[in-house]
Amino acid sequence: MDNVLIVTGAGRGIGAAIARRAARDGYRVALNYLGDADSAGALSAEIRAAGGVAIALQADVGDSGQVDAMFAQVERELGPPTALVNNAGITGRLAGFMDSDPDTIAAVFRTNVHGTMHCSRAAVRAFRRTATNGTNRVIVNLSSIAAITGSPHEYVHYAASKAAVETFTLGLARELAPEGIRVCAVAPGSTLTGIHAQAGEPERPARIAPKIPMGRLATPEEIAEPVLWLLSPQAAYVTGATLRCAGGL
Repeated sequence: MDNVLIVTGAGRGIGAAIARRAARDGYRVALNYLGDADSAGALSAEIRAAGGVAIALQADVGDSGQVDAMFAQVERELGPPTALVNNAGITGRLAGFMDSDPDTIAAVFRTNVHGTMHCSRAAVRAFRRTATNGTNRVIVNLSSIAAITGSPHEYVHYAASKAAVETFTLGLARELAPEGIRVCAVAPGSTLTGIHAQAGEPERPARIAPKIPMGRLATPEEIAEPVLWLLSPQAAYVTGATLRCAGGL
């Protein structure tokens, strides 16, 4: 059976790196995006030009109806999904907690927590419909080192959302382990993506690099590698685990 992977938030940054790496490993890749159709379309074309299989699909992961429609389209165009990476996530603006906008906090939880849950529910339904012996059915959730640092004075609400993702990962993994479905998480430290500019401080990488034991931020490709390992049969006995990739933090 072909391995069909859905990567949410796949147009740029870590999601794009995961999709490229997965395509090289032979996955048929569905690239989910919310608003940046150009980036997702360009990545899909890049993967196809290199001999891979990819489609780009717009959907708001915070809307369960759109998620269900996306999964149905993936099954029609690529085949039954066998793996999911819940990468889509937002931080909101950098600010102390008391200065954080309540609507932003709600939006962060809608995408980071509810979106992860909606997509995981749809994936499990798909996995159960097409279960066969030997199929490696896996969900990998993207957390953050913020889940254990708390990110004071920057985005406590984001840290809390990622802590929720890790607890969800553990609980769902234990529920689904008897079915042979694995659920894991990767918790990156600060990574060289556009998320810093979106949070309002493009220069943040230079400010925080000295605080990281390894003295630098990760590249998206350095986060993609452990994600692909967790998706692979080589990680067949790993479930419920969160792998921290944070340069020593």
